Amino acid sequence: MGEFKDKVVIITGAGGGLGKAHALEFAARGAKVVVNDLGGSGDGKGASDMADAVVDEICAAGGIAIANKASVSSPEGAKSIVDDAVAAFGTVDILVNNAGILRDKTFKKLSLEDWDKVMDVHLNGSAYVTHYAWPIMYNKNYGRIVFTSSSSGIFGNFGQSNYGAAKMGMLGLMNVLEKEGRAKNVRVNCLAPAAATRLINMIPGRDEDLDNPDPIRHPKLVTPAVLLMCAEDAPTGKCIMAGNGRFSTVAVFNNEDLTFGVDVTYEDLVARKDELLDMREAREGWSWMNKRLAKRGD
Repeated sequence: MGEFKDKVVIITGAGGGLGKAHALEFAARGAKVVVNDLGGSGDGKGASDMADAVVDEICAAGGIAIANKASVSSPEGAKSIVDDAVAAFGTVDILVNNAGILRDKTFKKLSLEDWDKVMDVHLNGSAYVTHYAWPIMYNKNYGRIVFTSSSSGIFGNFGQSNYGAAKMGMLGLMNVLEKEGRAKNVRVNCLAPAAATRLINMIPGRDEDLDNPDPIRHPKLVTPAVLLMCAEDAPTGKCIMAGNGRFSTVAVFNNEDLTFGVDVTYEDLVARKDELLDMREAREGWSWMNKRLAKRGD
């Protein structure tokens, strides 16, 4: 069963789709899994016993799992997920923040209620659950955390301002936490997945057969990237795109600074506009910070 045997893994939104695929694979490798899912519809309404069904499947295959049906969007619900993991298994080793909903509309037509709800589930929910798991990992010098981002946040997608903003927020949270957790062996990464899921089918024009998905679109093809980001030798501070049998890394690049004096004017900047916007020689990271670290020898 390898390196995940007896690891305690929390997966939010694991009642179906990507989360279920992650849960089944971790369990098959000997992990003790907390399957969290409110069981609502793709837009976050209602509730059901989806989490129980996944737990039953895991246990029938000889694995170990418990269900939690709380919503990640409230601090109380998020805390209960971590509390259940500790009560059942004594600790938390791995957290995969996967829970999500869609309420797509163009920004002109989007209600603030739909903005808030998507933010609450995706960004706040991920932060809440992580907040309660963080001290456990920090104090024992071990933890692996995955935030589920999206190409909609990284690159943008029409009609998904709320979703895209929340998903890009995952990268900002990762960028800070990987620094705060590095000395304590808490490694934090982002996943940007692509697969046939019920959320995908909520996008106009999409109609994938979720009972018999195209094999190349199956959610289980994303899971190897999650395992890599949760392994003993996991990277940290990385964003991996995964889906359709393909994997790649996304990073932020910065070109060379244009240096002016204290008297710089708008006209000065306009005169060098082409240089400012030229990314051909850009490098990963923040050029000013990279130079400072190089001088320090870090």
